[in-house]
Amino acid sequence: MDLPHKPTKTQITAARISVVILLALVSLGSVDGKKSCPFSSYLEFPAISCRKHTAVLTDFGGIGDGVTSNTNAFREAMEHLSTLAVDGGAQLIVPPGKWLTGSFNLTSHFTLFVHKDAQILASQDESEWPLVEVLPSYGRGRDAPDGRFSSLIFGTNLTDVVITGNNGTIDGQGSYWWDKFHKNEFNVTRPYMIEIMYSNQIQISNLTLVNSPSWFVHPIYSRNVIIQGLTILAPIDSPNTDGIDPDSCINTRIEDCFIVSGDDCIAVKSGWDQYGIQFGMPTEDLLIRRLTCISPDSAGIALGSEMSGGIRNVRIENVTAINTQSAVRIKTAIGRGGYVKDIFVRQMFLSTMKYVFWMTGDYKSHPDEKFDPKALPEIKNINYRDVVAENVTYSARLDGISGDPFTDICISNIKIGLTAKQKKLQWNCTNVEGYSSDVVPPPCAPLAKEVVSSDGCPFPEDRLPIEDLKLMTCVTKNHAT
Repeated sequence: MDLPHKPTKTQITAARISVVILLALVSLGSVDGKKSCPFSSYLEFPAISCRKHTAVLTDFGGIGDGVTSNTNAFREAMEHLSTLAVDGGAQLIVPPGKWLTGSFNLTSHFTLFVHKDAQILASQDESEWPLVEVLPSYGRGRDAPDGRFSSLIFGTNLTDVVITGNNGTIDGQGSYWWDKFHKNEFNVTRPYMIEIMYSNQIQISNLTLVNSPSWFVHPIYSRNVIIQGLTILAPIDSPNTDGIDPDSCINTRIEDCFIVSGDDCIAVKSGWDQYGIQFGMPTEDLLIRRLTCISPDSAGIALGSEMSGGIRNVRIENVTAINTQSAVRIKTAIGRGGYVKDIFVRQMFLSTMKYVFWMTGDYKSHPDEKFDPKALPEIKNINYRDVVAENVTYSARLDGISGDPFTDICISNIKIGLTAKQKKLQWNCTNVEGYSSDVVPPPCAPLAKEVVSSDGCPFPEDRLPIEDLKLMTCVTKNHAT
């Protein structure tokens, strides 16, 4: 249902109450899509596939005291359960307890299930984190030019993998890594919490993820990815703790997530400058819906800045952002190449924002000095509609690139309430072109041309293939009983 053109005070109050209710549900550990009565012998959970075989981490010598390392237990479990991939697959249950571990690799046709009373704790012993090569579409690590630590939960060239639970917790214990990063003591890049590469049919769902050393969830070079029902929490001043970063992925669905972050809640990527151009794998056919974000110094959803392989056909709807720097931000620069186009956004409720609309064409971050200054990005067909915002400092800052303007920007049915000490220049626009209708405060001159359709800016009516992927109901023993 589209937002009404003139929301009433009652409707805005109801939206605020809904957010408070959501926060309360999160604090109680409630996640939709599963059944977990504490007195039941079995748990039901949704997954892309169910497994024939089940094992428990304690079967491999796991000790859940929060002190003993379980790195070998996880690795031995993976080695054993990988042999069952051809016989209906396997699931590994992480039972109640605190399970300290370093990095471990997943296998295909596999489910990792984290019980609601279980905590996976990331080790702060760097010897338990092997080094891996830099990503080919980046050319170097994000923190340092050399290699990078493997992610806590890692997988490459996999098929049919589920990482889920009934709101169990994975704690990256990031303070150790953040402190060393601030002191510039790393010559390699910090680990991510979950990274899946070159894979197909991936599900990450119904978990609480806290305090990642850097990015939380990073699917890259993959397709057919479902991410849903995640609660992601990091201090708002923690460095580079992006929530979810779909990167050179095709056919991805992100939904029903609550994120508090020190960086962008979701950052859509596809490679960095000449390395991303050469690798040439876009992110496309991406759906993001029912997201709640708090990130005072970053975006609810960022497109870029690493977008050199291209970002196309992104659909974003039903977003709530509170005390967040901007809503859906586009970041790029000379030397990026690539494109961000065919982006469709609708139904956002925003409260206490620096910007509602923000596009940046001079994001000065490059892997090295070898980028091509003639590689200009194409930013085109960007559509926003049905937005209610309150307590906003600036309506928009839209900065294209001289000689390479951002074009076909459409903004319609937008109601922006300003802070008490509102800024005089509400729309700051350079090197952009587009259309608008029913926008308050009125937009800048480059967007003043009236939208042709009486319905406002477009939002596609067809469905992406990932929307039609149905989850099965799987069962596992409730190891709390």
